[in-house]
Amino acid sequence: MYHGRSTGKGPTTPTQIYQQPPRLLIVQITLPSWADTCSNLCEALQNFFSLACSLMGPSRMSLFSLYVVQNQHECILPFVQVKGNFVRLKACISELRMLQREGCFRPHSSSLHLAVQDGLQQFKQYSRHVTTGASLSFTSLEITVLTSQPGKKVVKQLEEGLKDTDLVRVRRLQVVEITKGDLEYMDSVSPAEEPSSDESSILATDIDLQTIDNDVVSMEIFFKAWLHNSGTDQEHIHLLLPSRCFSNISKARDDSMCLKCDLQERLLSPSLLPGTADGSLRMDDPKGDFSTLYQMASQSSASRYKLRVIKALNSSGICESLIYGLPFILRPTSCWQLDWDELETNQQHFHALCHSLLKREWLLLAKGEPLSGGHSLRQPASTFYVIVPSRSPTLLVKAVATRELMLPSPFPLLPEDPPDDSLKIVESLLDSLELEPSYNPLQAWSHLYSHLSSTFIKPQGRLHPSWESQALRKAGQLQTNRVRATVAPLPMTPTPGRAPQMPAASKSSSEAFFWPSEWEEYSWGP
Repeated sequence: MYHGRSTGKGPTTPTQIYQQPPRLLIVQITLPSWADTCSNLCEALQNFFSLACSLMGPSRMSLFSLYVVQNQHECILPFVQVKGNFVRLKACISELRMLQREGCFRPHSSSLHLAVQDGLQQFKQYSRHVTTGASLSFTSLEITVLTSQPGKKVVKQLEEGLKDTDLVRVRRLQVVEITKGDLEYMDSVSPAEEPSSDESSILATDIDLQTIDNDVVSMEIFFKAWLHNSGTDQEHIHLLLPSRCFSNISKARDDSMCLKCDLQERLLSPSLLPGTADGSLRMDDPKGDFSTLYQMASQSSASRYKLRVIKALNSSGICESLIYGLPFILRPTSCWQLDWDELETNQQHFHALCHSLLKREWLLLAKGEPLSGGHSLRQPASTFYVIVPSRSPTLLVKAVATRELMLPSPFPLLPEDPPDDSLKIVESLLDSLELEPSYNPLQAWSHLYSHLSSTFIKPQGRLHPSWESQALRKAGQLQTNRVRATVAPLPMTPTPGRAPQMPAASKSSSEAFFWPSEWEEYSWGP
């Protein structure tokens, strides 16, 4: 990370635990590498937006805009609301697919920072326009620059070009380098490289430098991180560990060790997607598949939702049939309102807990402490959770059944000696199966993306015949029906000569889905 001065952030309202800030994606196109990345990037974007536009409940993404940078910068999608705009987003991705893949042109280093300035200007004007009738949830913007150029080189170009630019409205500025090498798989991207002493940032904000592989799966994972709650205005959960000594503690005093944690979803609930569950279920409906833990954490503002550890369990001491709902992940909090010493101590204690649980082969049983609900005389029901350690600095939280939820289920003992004939038949069938060491969800493809995309297509007529019937652009010409930004663009940097014409793409690169060559290892295996 290129460290600089961080800007302050306002308080987070309960509904913002779902919604992420407006995002500006700038794609830097360089030849010939664009021919290798175009198809993967466009497929990953279309898959991601089919998911983001389909999620029911509060919108997780607010605004999105897309710029491309070749020999000059160009806005191919001004800021639009993501939810309800899949058709428009798909048309923008189609425009991206048709950009030049062959030939050559000389990119101008000034075009990149001009795209950042133009996008920021557009966001400011959009904000002024919207706030005349309603308030925006977010007043700052996250900018991602996607490039095939060396990341450090792009960072230096941005630092030099933006040194006189007011970036107070930029929440985060990120450079993502698409690489061809085989990088060790991580949940989203590789860690940002630390700069040397002579590479300190000259900007008033940080520039993150990250890398991703040039394949559809890696790009999808990167974009899906936009659905996470990445806010750092407050911690989400307090994990309370019992004190080592109970005899000298007053009952009125809570002397437990408190670990301050951030909560993160492990996977999306199928009940939030049309066609995968009963669409009448809502996120706040107890019949739905949305975890109470995440709901309670999102509703907590003045006081934090608490998980109080009450017992330890052997790692083999829980039956899988007693676990229900979606799992969630706990991480040490990164809340900016805590001082550095407290953040560091909290993180060290969290890591020590993970190590100790793995060494002892223990799980933790915790009880959720409901938030005070005003003057209601009804005592709220408690929920119990099992906490599972991992070899990564995270804890997995799963809701576990209580006495009130249990139904009678007889489990007679399995007969010791099944008939020989049946045993031989079944064993021969099992021997024909391919044995894998673990389950890899990235190799289980349910065709959900194509299903979600099809739900946006109306059965009668064409929505945008001009987009569907438009042939590939001719040399040097832009499409006449392209959506234009609503703000005046920044002046272009004069070029010494006429830029070479852009030949139409004669053929598209392979649209094949690139699966990982090997199954990656996961912290949360079966």
